[in-house]
Amino acid sequence: MKRVFIANFGRENYEWPNCLSRSTVATMNSVNTHDLWLAGDREAFIQKSMLVEKTSYGVAPTRNTASRWFNLMTIIAETSGDIWIHREKNELWWTESLADAPIFKLSEDPTGNKPKPVYVCHKPCKPWSSKSLRGSRLEWNGLHPKARDFLSTEATLQQLSPDYAEYALALIQGEDLSPWHERQVWKDKPSLRKAGPVKNFDDLQKSAFIMARTAWQTTQAANGQEETRTVKNKNFGFRDEEELCAYLEELFKMQEGICELTGLPLQHHSSPDDIEMVCSLDRIDSSGHYEPGNLQIVCRFANRWKSDSDNAGFIRLVQLLKNSRAS
Repeated sequence: MKRVFIANFGRENYEWPNCLSRSTVATMNSVNTHDLWLAGDREAFIQKSMLVEKTSYGVAPTRNTASRWFNLMTIIAETSGDIWIHREKNELWWTESLADAPIFKLSEDPTGNKPKPVYVCHKPCKPWSSKSLRGSRLEWNGLHPKARDFLSTEATLQQLSPDYAEYALALIQGEDLSPWHERQVWKDKPSLRKAGPVKNFDDLQKSAFIMARTAWQTTQAANGQEETRTVKNKNFGFRDEEELCAYLEELFKMQEGICELTGLPLQHHSSPDDIEMVCSLDRIDSSGHYEPGNLQIVCRFANRWKSDSDNAGFIRLVQLLKNSRAS
């Protein structure tokens, strides 16, 4: 089965018009790190990114984030025969990547306070289409609510799981989608979107709200009071929950929807496929406070496994596990 990717193209999706007109998919490297990527020097790329680059939130990238940046350019440059899907307002566009060589061009990232020089990689694809192979328009508002969960992404790109990829391919081919729509979890999705105290929130806002509320309640329950032992002081370093919610929404985007500890795709609290992959707020330094710079969003099971462990030590163990599975 073909690989299927959901993608955006540049910060605030600024490169999409060029991708549409040129029939390409694209991503960018900073001028500071592009030569290191060309040389295949992953470690030097990561170290340089952490030293001189900034995320869209204006902070230095973590090691995991810098590693993802290296991977993004590699995926785009090497894609061939993959299906790429992009949402633009109420239209869903798709294309298939070709075996042609990638094209690199020195350009500018127009977002932010001032334009920034970047190298853009355009990988040739078949012409983009917003219709199925049977001619029906692929409109966002016409999609099943469950399909909307995975046919767009906050990240630069995300590969769909085999089941979701099969659904996306059936959608593009104009085939019968009832085998998915008849599943109970799909039937339950519309009612879940209407339920709860945050029913007007989108999925990211709802997750941010739940994480912020949990952090607030934790700080109130463990503020240094004396029980049979002294409970750790977990100060709340934001004006209120609303400020933390906004911070967490930006943090999720900065992490591109990826767990900062494991590198796995995060899921939102509304009808997840796997409850262990749901967003969970973690303090990088477990003895520190809920404050800017000491927070990361991780999947629920990783937060539970890490507990009060050292952050770098836990990531090292995760990497050992990944290496053992790859060998």
